[in-house]
Amino acid sequence: MAKEDLLTLEGQIDEILPDGRFGVLLENDHRIIAYTAGKMRKFRIRSIVGDRVRVEMTPYDLTKGRIVYREKIGGGPAALRKRR
Repeated sequence: MAKEDLLTLEGQIDEILPDGRFGVLLENDHRIIAYTAGKMRKFRIRSIVGDRVRVEMTPYDLTKGRIVYREKIGGGPAALRKRR
């Protein structure tokens, strides 16, 4: 396994922690601590409890990860405009 190989898993945010970190419950029922990736910070993509996310992890430390994608869920600004 090369050093650059990353594991990509899906999960759900279950807790917001200080310093931009999140508790994420993975699909395989493991809980990890994850932080947001640089692009998500740059474009101010916010995550809240209950969001489905994609997490990258290194095989060397399976307790920490990096959130690289937040799945879009219906009910964004366009849905609010339609209701009004």
